[in-house]
Amino acid sequence: MMAAVTRMESALLGIILTSFVALSFLMNGNAAGITSTFIRSEYPSVDIPLDHKVFAVPKGYNAPQQVHITQGDYDGKAVIISWVTADKPGDGKVQYGTSEKKYKFSAKGVMTNYTFYQYKSGYIHHCLVDGLEYDTKYYYKIGNGDSSREFWFTTPPKIDPNSHYTFGIIGDLGQTFNSLSTLEHYMKSAGQAVLFVGDLSYADRYQYNDVGLRWDTWARFVEQSTAYQSWMWSAGNHEIDYMPYMGEVTPFKNYLQRYATPYLASSSSNPLWYAIRRASAHIIVLSSYSPFVKYTPQWMWLAAELQRVDRKKTPWLIVLMHVPMYNSNEAHYMEGESMRAVFESWFVQYKVDVVFAGHVHAYERSYRFSNIQYNVTSGYQYPVPDKSAPVYITVGDGGNQEGLAGPFRDPQPDYSAFREASYGHSTLELINRTHALYHWNRNDDGKKTAMDAFVLHNQYWGANHGRRKLEKHNVRKIMMDESATY
Repeated sequence: MMAAVTRMESALLGIILTSFVALSFLMNGNAAGITSTFIRSEYPSVDIPLDHKVFAVPKGYNAPQQVHITQGDYDGKAVIISWVTADKPGDGKVQYGTSEKKYKFSAKGVMTNYTFYQYKSGYIHHCLVDGLEYDTKYYYKIGNGDSSREFWFTTPPKIDPNSHYTFGIIGDLGQTFNSLSTLEHYMKSAGQAVLFVGDLSYADRYQYNDVGLRWDTWARFVEQSTAYQSWMWSAGNHEIDYMPYMGEVTPFKNYLQRYATPYLASSSSNPLWYAIRRASAHIIVLSSYSPFVKYTPQWMWLAAELQRVDRKKTPWLIVLMHVPMYNSNEAHYMEGESMRAVFESWFVQYKVDVVFAGHVHAYERSYRFSNIQYNVTSGYQYPVPDKSAPVYITVGDGGNQEGLAGPFRDPQPDYSAFREASYGHSTLELINRTHALYHWNRNDDGKKTAMDAFVLHNQYWGANHGRRKLEKHNVRKIMMDESATY
């Protein structure tokens, strides 16, 4: 724990000394928000050519490709390992163990394939590997003979309020050179798993058979990370793939065939919305493009799931969605308003710590504000400071070919703390039950630059248990600069 605190103090000192961002402590009211004037020299916002090495098909006949893993259960003791074999089904088996090249265990998966227009997918495998030990490195092997491939992953620490864990947050990634910059920068971070806020491949910007082809290339592109870390998936508008001119009218067809989620473990009726617990976090994934109003399946599931949250075991309550509820960019302005009207009061009631979204191809962070006091006959007509509200963060800045969403609305709304039209990714380091350290990292003309950072106070333990708990958990010293905390 002391080592974690030392890292946190060092990071805070760097923020204080080097960041130009004026971070405010909400209890003292909100300071004026900042709109960054930085203008980056963009790489071309075009997809990486098909002959680039990041799309290379692995050597060997029918070798497994497009390997990715995600959490496979509610509590982090299972993974779903997915891959594609191009030529024939293969045995669909995963061999695994805790020693390299010594595989004591095996699991058998399920296989599927599908067509999209005239494109025929390879054989898609999903294999649940469960009964794993916490905080353990596992090696795994898929495929046969000379075409087999070997990877590894590390399971999260046990469910515990003081489990130390770091998430990466990525959204709207695509497969451009900007996307590659984001992925490479994230892989050099301390991130242990990714919370992905939707819009994966942008294959829907192509037509006919190229749609399926670009789903394949994207999965090979991100394999350098997804084969070794759990990526927790959420779906965006570019996963819908509704293309009647091609005879394809089943929403999310490509996405649902390829990207499994552990939705049944959280009693969800649909893989597009689900929840997991990982380390000290309870993570809820919502679907912006599925029905969510009162009495719909997603609404009823979320009402039940929020009651299942135990902040004494998982103090950090995190929500993922694609369309931001608070967004001051001209792009997609007010698109999240309908979901905000339905769910925001619950987020405040249950003291959600942070809500991550994508969709807008820029970065933005809010103060703790809410608009739940407004109604059609009385109340505030604008969002107001609310200590029980989440921080809303938009990270739709992964690097896709649609380019950056440059223009922000002027003047900057009171709820908006910091905003910048650049590509990048975020990390959220959960230090203990009371504090987390958040960073947004800009892709600064090919370099990674930490631009926005703050200490996030836990909504449950901070509000309910007071500052006396800080000394108990060895984080007293980080209070040296409350102006850099939320």
